Amino acid sequence: MQRNGYFTGLILVLMLVLESTSAFATSGSRGRTGGERWGANYFPNILLTTHEGKTVRFFDDLLKDKVVVINFIYTSCPDVCPLETARLSQLQAILGDRVGRDVFMYSITIDPEVDTPEVLAEYAKSYGAGPGWLFLTGNEDDIIILRKKLGLFRPEIQSEDSNDHNVSIIIGNQRTGRWMKRSPMEDPYFLANQVGGWLHNWKVASPNQSSYADAPDLRKLTTGENLFRTRCAACHVIGGADQVPEFQNARLLGPDLLNVTQRRERTWLARWLREPDKMLAEKDPIAMELFAKHQKVAMPNFSLNEKDVNNLIDYLETESRRVEKFELVRGAVADSRAKATGSKKASCCQKSKSAVLASKEKSDDRSLVDLAQTPDKPSPVPAKASMVGLIVPGGLGCVFLLLAFVFGGGKRMSAEG
Repeated sequence: MQRNGYFTGLILVLMLVLESTSAFATSGSRGRTGGERWGANYFPNILLTTHEGKTVRFFDDLLKDKVVVINFIYTSCPDVCPLETARLSQLQAILGDRVGRDVFMYSITIDPEVDTPEVLAEYAKSYGAGPGWLFLTGNEDDIIILRKKLGLFRPEIQSEDSNDHNVSIIIGNQRTGRWMKRSPMEDPYFLANQVGGWLHNWKVASPNQSSYADAPDLRKLTTGENLFRTRCAACHVIGGADQVPEFQNARLLGPDLLNVTQRRERTWLARWLREPDKMLAEKDPIAMELFAKHQKVAMPNFSLNEKDVNNLIDYLETESRRVEKFELVRGAVADSRAKATGSKKASCCQKSKSAVLASKEKSDDRSLVDLAQTPDKPSPVPAKASMVGLIVPGGLGCVFLLLAFVFGGGKRMSAEG
């Protein structure tokens, strides 16, 4: 009897140990599952209103089992918010119809008293927001709770009379628990790769099949170019605005800056880069014209100092010269290829460019690449064609044409005879 009692007790102890181990393992595995950890028990299921006037719940309707891009803005922001929104506009353009299908974008206001659904609707329209990109408002206290949960609330810069806020973008996959902060200065293609690839565990095949062997060598960026890439490229290009693909139309929120230093006085341009908000408030005629022409998207104030402004203007000048040189050679190459394939004539601009380049440049792809990669070297192409450069090639052409006519005519006559 004692022996049976001993074995019975031992069996009960083993059963308790196994049960507790199983429970611990189950609890541990749940704790390691990102979707469980960052689920309904973590995110507030607050009510929000979209720019389309629909009421939604944050977790149930916007976040659950989705790959998302989230940022916080306010429409009257004079500096970073427009850049953030322009960058997301680029991201939307790059991802295409995936936005609203397997990627969802949410821009939530931190100033709900001002940013009503109607105000947000106009703002969304200005930046070309399409399906899958929602602008949202709600109760201010609820939004503060949400910012804290997403790690984007900074009490040290927040006050009752201030709309300062953390400008980071949050990207994440609620199902897997992968979350990351990104900068609005981020390259939109890199951001699209993270959102469209990494967060989806690379389940979506990349259309880019280029080899790493074809990647160009990296070069050192000037301060001015770095400023342009991080501050200006979200809305502007330097040349080729008419060649920007449809899916990149977000880059055309602002004007083409090719030769802008020739079109604007330097003092005006320097002040515009330094304090555009003040110039708009003063109703500067040129500033107001640009504002009206470009979807009423205000030029952000990036708090650039005098040195930054000078570096940026120097880059605009240097890059404009490089782009013009590149276009000049490309026109010559196109003209050369047109002649080789028997086209009757090139376009007027190509004809004039080829005449200028005829005695100086080789019209081949190599010269095109060389000129595109040497922005600081003086152009070997003269600003104006000399009379000799125009007359000599023309005279030689006439001589060859005459010889061809004579010999061709002689052969034809002998054949007829």
